[in-house]
Amino acid sequence: MANFSLYDRFTTDGTLSEPTGIPDPRYALPSTVHWMQALRMLVETSKLDFEKAKQHYGAVQKGALSPQAENTVFEHLMLALHQLAALKALLGCDPQADVARVASVGWYYGIYDAATAMVAAQSGDLQDNHTKTARSWDNQFAMRGLAMYPFDLRLSTLVEKDAEVQLQSLRRIGKTTLVNEPVSEDQAHDYACAYLSGTRKWSAWKAEEDLKTSNAFKALGVGNFRTSAARTMRDNRLRGQAISFLHLAFRYRGKANYREALYLAHGASVEATILNFIRDMTVVLEAFLAMAGAFSRRRLGKNLWNEFTEDVERNRSFSVSPKEIWK
Repeated sequence: MANFSLYDRFTTDGTLSEPTGIPDPRYALPSTVHWMQALRMLVETSKLDFEKAKQHYGAVQKGALSPQAENTVFEHLMLALHQLAALKALLGCDPQADVARVASVGWYYGIYDAATAMVAAQSGDLQDNHTKTARSWDNQFAMRGLAMYPFDLRLSTLVEKDAEVQLQSLRRIGKTTLVNEPVSEDQAHDYACAYLSGTRKWSAWKAEEDLKTSNAFKALGVGNFRTSAARTMRDNRLRGQAISFLHLAFRYRGKANYREALYLAHGASVEATILNFIRDMTVVLEAFLAMAGAFSRRRLGKNLWNEFTEDVERNRSFSVSPKEIWK
């Protein structure tokens, strides 16, 4: 038993879902923690709060929304507030490793619900799954310049050479990894770009694996993308797929919820590494929720918005007041 090692077994022998070996968790944990730390630095240095978001959305017009659409906005903002309250409660847990995984999932659902509220406020629509919601939020906000920094960073394509051109224009210092803590605003910005780049690679790989199962690809009689015909087919598939913040958040949640069992729970150095992890998630979710609230307020109108927040304040059973976020 002395030679038993989950790390060795997982990375060498793999699992049923990843039979060739899981990604090295020694790299997954720093990138997870440092991306969130970078986002926290960026929302703090850019001073993204409700007042700034109200100014940002000052030209947005009140929408002609149905009562059902209005209620959908209220519903998902309420859900996001509740997730934020959960994160704040988890800040007091010791050790933080006990709750880091559920905190990651809660953070994602807070982001997802706030984004769902924005989509409903903008178009009166509700998407029925996470992929469609991410695409709709990208189309209606990130692509149109309606998302606030740093949540506005996006790539319009999964094609590597075209995405790299866009990344070069986004970066401030240059290519980087997320191995070390960001120490400046410019470095934090480039960390955000690095996570965007990594998510593009991951999304492209998933799209390629899916393409390999298609009849059209099988008809080529090849097993990879080395031929011109296969590359053309691949690039046609990748060209129209964008990556923006909801896609990044979805990938983030997948790490905690579906795979990489070791990276938040295995190793003597985990607790020291994640010491401020939940705090950073809390700050980032609060900023995203401030943005979502400010946009929703413009689309609903001031009077209806005030009635909503007053009702939540009177009747909430969780600790976070809407007046803390939307003040």
